[in-house]
Amino acid sequence: MRLFATASTLALLTACTTADTNEPDGTRGAALSANQCEFLATQEASELPLETIWVPGADGLPSFCEVTATLSPVEGSNIGVVYRLPEEWNGNVLGIGGGAWLGNTSLDAARDGLVKGYAVMQTNAGHTSTNPWGNEWVVNPVQAADFSYRAIHEMTQAGKRVAARFYGQEHDTAVYSGCSTGGRMGLMEAQRFPADYDAVIVGAPVYTLQVQTSAVFRNQTFAQPQASFTNAELQMVQDAAVAACDADDGLEDGLINSPRSCSWQPRALQCEPGETEDCLSPQQVDALNTLYNGRRASDGSWLMHPMSRGGEASWGFFNRADGSGQSADPTRGGGLMGLQPVIFGARQVDWDNFSDANYLTVRNSDFAEMYEADDTDLSAFFERGGKLMLWHGENDAGPSPVLSNDYARAVLSDNPEASEQFGYYLVPGMGHCAGGPGADQIDYLAAMEDWLETGNAPDRLIGRKADSDLVRPHCAWPDVARYDGSGDANDPSSWSCVPRS
Repeated sequence: MRLFATASTLALLTACTTADTNEPDGTRGAALSANQCEFLATQEASELPLETIWVPGADGLPSFCEVTATLSPVEGSNIGVVYRLPEEWNGNVLGIGGGAWLGNTSLDAARDGLVKGYAVMQTNAGHTSTNPWGNEWVVNPVQAADFSYRAIHEMTQAGKRVAARFYGQEHDTAVYSGCSTGGRMGLMEAQRFPADYDAVIVGAPVYTLQVQTSAVFRNQTFAQPQASFTNAELQMVQDAAVAACDADDGLEDGLINSPRSCSWQPRALQCEPGETEDCLSPQQVDALNTLYNGRRASDGSWLMHPMSRGGEASWGFFNRADGSGQSADPTRGGGLMGLQPVIFGARQVDWDNFSDANYLTVRNSDFAEMYEADDTDLSAFFERGGKLMLWHGENDAGPSPVLSNDYARAVLSDNPEASEQFGYYLVPGMGHCAGGPGADQIDYLAAMEDWLETGNAPDRLIGRKADSDLVRPHCAWPDVARYDGSGDANDPSSWSCVPRS
């Protein structure tokens, strides 16, 4: 089916609009863009039903054409898409990923791209639910496939054509950016559809259902007798870990730059006989050791990823650290419980006693085969010149940074010729996608633009902290930042990237 008419129709509209106005150049340009936006929704411009609205610039945003549509690549598929096309275009398109079990069509998610002049592409990922953990829609195999891999691809293919129609020319570069679920979506693009994007930015990707099984087994660990924690106890543990390992990077600043190099042991806080205050029970110590070390399944894979020393105070956000168990978890095991019908069928699962056998059923399921973006052979993407930037917060209490470490090692092993096309960055003190005490404000898109322009992967990303003077360099893995011992600690030049111990 022909999606768009030839460029001559748009050229005719442009000529007529220009000839019919005597307004100043800026006003004339805005009027032309608004008319082009309206024209997109006509049958002359597109056989795909589109709705458009011209949005005048406000609140720091440029004027842009907002285009909405529903894509149906297969019967029963209803992929909602939103394209935001700025009046002043930089020639590039930017795909945006979702979060949890949702897509993301919000204007806030498009803001950075619009301000930089990108034509921004977004999708609801194939369903209309607004509950981030309510994924019962996966029983519909079409919606499950749309969310797993098809929606971003279809959004991208149609979005490129919409942008070409609006601007009258093809885009120069296609960039993707997403964190969490959006990170998984980005990896899926590079793996399944390597021609969709020239550059992919991926943060804290939940690329495997091991993220969900980790949530269930962590809740199980906290629910053991006397193994739960109050927020005050988690803060006490974090303070002790930071006090022991903070200075390992040459500066005491409240951050552990390399948590897996930190040798602090929780038994240092174990209660002496007769003590009950400001100390930990033996069961709590055992629980911490289990959480720091993670757990392996009978097949050798991670059934529960390790958690990081130095980020304990934030563990309660994603985990039932208070011992209340699976039934009290609003995330429902990161959404795993909602997958029961498609993974376990009619068989009931004892979530409080989730087992190694249950884990193997999850990982070997047809749904996992479709949903997981764990293929590290990216040769087709790299052979096209593709660039992949991966980043993860060290204090992430959801998907563990260990999962991204494993992926980075495998990518470099499977694609040794593409070492200059892959960059991985760990961010000390950052929580899930943002937040935490670290320098979590990073302009990943600007860093990728520099990479595309120069051909050189950044040896460090510069992070800042909102409402703070904190500025830190985040070195390309496997290096880690170390303070040189003199100079302003908030000046990145006072830090060196050194091998991680």
